[in-house]
Amino acid sequence: MADYEHLLVKQDGDTVRITMNRPERRNTLTETHLRELLHAFESAAASDATGIVLGAEGKAFSAGHDFGDVAARNLAGVRELLQLCTKLMRTIESVPQVVIARVQAIATAAGCQLVASCDLAVAAESAAFALPGGKAGWFCHTPAVPVARSVGRKRLMEMALTGDAIDAATAAEWGLVNYAVPDAELDTRVDDLLARATRGSRFGKGVGKQTLYAQLDRPEADAYAIAVEVMAALSQSPGAREGMASFLEKRAPVWTD
Repeated sequence: MADYEHLLVKQDGDTVRITMNRPERRNTLTETHLRELLHAFESAAASDATGIVLGAEGKAFSAGHDFGDVAARNLAGVRELLQLCTKLMRTIESVPQVVIARVQAIATAAGCQLVASCDLAVAAESAAFALPGGKAGWFCHTPAVPVARSVGRKRLMEMALTGDAIDAATAAEWGLVNYAVPDAELDTRVDDLLARATRGSRFGKGVGKQTLYAQLDRPEADAYAIAVEVMAALSQSPGAREGMASFLEKRAPVWTD
């Protein structure tokens, strides 16, 4: 694994663990930090890992964009920064591995966007989530994109317009995270969910994830058009063939991919 200034990255068996490690700056997302995250996810995507855990050190998961970085930029510079951030979020969705956010503390603005962009998320009960731009000067336009797709319109509007934080239990109820768990159980619950989400055919799971994102938020007819073609094609894959054969033969499957 590469050496990073703001990240700790290690492969633990079938899992790549990417940990934001800039606690003194609340893991704010400078251009350098975003580029490191993008490189880490692209590298993990090319590995033989089946899962990726995105976590953080310190009293914040991430406080979003670094205002010092943003304030020093002109319009073109801010646009480039937001485009880089968007590329990271889309990369998290596109990698074939299952990506779980391990949220140990508050996640605000683009930090909340990071959580919403992961496939799954487990939060410690002491964590919180906010789109604070609504009560300040710079509205959370881009963070709202994946948050809206997790929590729905009315709840997004409450988060975005008030800027108020919601606790982990509310985030779980609203669908922003899968579970809110006691702080001491965070790692165990993350690993348990990852183990359940990565079993089965590695190739089939990767294509399945990418197809789900491709059809989400499309009209139903378009979504079915995508899903039918991919599902038909994947029926011929070794993983699908083995899954069906093991079921019909009443035996445990043997995955070769």
